[in-house]
Amino acid sequence: MPGVRSMILDVEPYEFFWEGPKANVRKLMEKVRAQVPATFHIGLSMDPRPHHKHEIFPDEWMPFVDSLHPQCYWRTFQRPVGAVIREAFDTWEGYGQEIGRDIPIIPALQGNGIPEDIEEAVRISVEEYGAVGVSYWRFGVIGPEQFPAINHPLPGAEEPGNGEEPGYGEPIIVRPEDAAYADGVHTDRPADEVWMVSRNKFDWLVKSTDTEAARSEVWARWDPRLPKAGRYELSVYVPERHATTRRARYKLHGVVGQPGELLVEVDQSRYSDQWVTLGIFEFDPVSNPASGVVFLNDLTGESAREIAFDALRWREVLAGGGGEAFVADGFDAPVGTAAERATAQIWPGHWVDATGFGTRYRIGTPDEAFHTGADLNLNKPTWDADAHMPVYAVASGEVTFVGKLEGWGNLVVIKHDPLVTTGEVMYARYAHVEEPRVAAGDRVQRGEAIAKVGDADGLYPYHLHFDLSPTDILGRRPGHWPRLDWNALKEHYVDPRTYILEHRPPR
Repeated sequence: MPGVRSMILDVEPYEFFWEGPKANVRKLMEKVRAQVPATFHIGLSMDPRPHHKHEIFPDEWMPFVDSLHPQCYWRTFQRPVGAVIREAFDTWEGYGQEIGRDIPIIPALQGNGIPEDIEEAVRISVEEYGAVGVSYWRFGVIGPEQFPAINHPLPGAEEPGNGEEPGYGEPIIVRPEDAAYADGVHTDRPADEVWMVSRNKFDWLVKSTDTEAARSEVWARWDPRLPKAGRYELSVYVPERHATTRRARYKLHGVVGQPGELLVEVDQSRYSDQWVTLGIFEFDPVSNPASGVVFLNDLTGESAREIAFDALRWREVLAGGGGEAFVADGFDAPVGTAAERATAQIWPGHWVDATGFGTRYRIGTPDEAFHTGADLNLNKPTWDADAHMPVYAVASGEVTFVGKLEGWGNLVVIKHDPLVTTGEVMYARYAHVEEPRVAAGDRVQRGEAIAKVGDADGLYPYHLHFDLSPTDILGRRPGHWPRLDWNALKEHYVDPRTYILEHRPPR
């Protein structure tokens, strides 16, 4: 899978885990290593108890692994937390020294343990044995009582806000059972016939109903009553069941700089029992008491699906917390020199858009379509002067796709960070490129070179196809092409020239 840089092998002497003989370990791992880059990280996770160690043939795995992740599940083992942690390190410490390698131990801790036990496990791992990190098993069972014990730096690590990740204030969570939540029914049907009520894995109340294609029947409102102005990360919880809509339309009120409500769509069908970030937004409840309020209804344009109404969470992004690394300060052009991209001219220098957004082209052919973005060409001082020229990220963000698709050649898709002014998240597609310099999962900054202008292996003249989408369609379908579907074009794409013009970074 593009962008994956590591994997952890769960090797245990039980049914459905490792059941092969000793001789097969090296045969398997030689084939695995031959298929991944030399820098690809492989971890080994195991039952750490000493009487199980010999059953997985530890010496055979040793030449191929880069880290150990002993499963220190004191609650499962029904033993004291300290005894389990110390036994794991004492059993596996020094692993790899026989072949001159220092293989670190990064214990996997019981995520649904008592908070005091979690903190004790971390302290012993880090302070007594020098662990460089810990992990927790597993996301779906970690509840609100465990998060305070987990959501802080390891002993001796930098405090939040001194690294690249943003630091957050105390979360404000509003659930359907809380007083800050309200809902209603637009029709005469009794509410108990419209709403379905269930519980998620945190045992929180969840409401759900059928989606509506043409007319809303229910509504819900979350009011966080934010204590002060600031930038907040806003997330929604999507439960495992009754969340099959692809178009849950969350309406955000009071986003600073945004006239009216801001609509953010979530494809609930892609998630299961997890928080989904809508973006980072600036709210000011002093000037607007409704700032931060979120509405959701069942009108999605779909039939035969379900939409879930679960918890919402607001977390202030603390000043100096590195949040700027994950917020886009604005957009520049994807081509041209640094000096040209810094000017007021959107397509810099002699670059031109040969097609234009929304233009109907290739008329009369099987490829007739409305164009989704810009075809950027540079034919001065010579024809195809754009050949092999650098292509740049238009804003900061995370690469979600790099690959070659039929009809496109190589393309790169970047999910750009929420705009600091509006919180809006844009996906950008950079197509027909050559020599991609990034991989899925990479973070990029505005102005970072990500590829070169190509010709899709001779399919087209040299140029850069560039488009912007305010939905996640390019995240789900990098090669999406609406052809003559005008409604799909308007739903999923914006004029890139106009958008960049309206959202330049401060200079």
